[in-house]
Amino acid sequence: MILNEKLATIQTKFKSKKSRFNSFGKYNFRSAEDILEATKPYLLELGVSVVISEQLISTDPFPILESKATVTDGKDAIHATAIVGIDLDQKGMQMPQKFGSASSYGKKYALGNLFLIDDTQDSDAANSHGKSKAVKPKLEGQALVKAKEFIAKGGSIDAIKGKYDIPPAVLKTL
Repeated sequence: MILNEKLATIQTKFKSKKSRFNSFGKYNFRSAEDILEATKPYLLELGVSVVISEQLISTDPFPILESKATVTDGKDAIHATAIVGIDLDQKGMQMPQKFGSASSYGKKYALGNLFLIDDTQDSDAANSHGKSKAVKPKLEGQALVKAKEFIAKGGSIDAIKGKYDIPPAVLKTL
């Protein structure tokens, strides 16, 4: 069987459930690791291997990674790529997390391109990317204790209102 036929076998039989849950965005997703795990039964059966490589292809005006997923039978190889920019201004992440997040995303989509994974119902297809108003968590429990400490040290209630949904009764206690 030639490599194209082996890849077509994987593409038509491949199944990988979205077994992970993003509690922040409230959606299920599959990771690159999930995709790779789902390909394992085909590797020995078809005599192929799958590898992923990455390369920093640009740094100006921001870093851009190219992820390349390759299926090979040791003689021939078929590649699929994904290009991902790294948001250096992403809030709440350390620099290694910014690169790691972009790397994970690129690997997942390179594998998706190689195995023809349809993610139309995936988080990115349904994600509004901040265009709709996000639901704020309620100010309660430990967050309420920290909010009171924040205000006692001179912090503003408006800053807390921007981050939390504050019930009127709780607002009076601040």
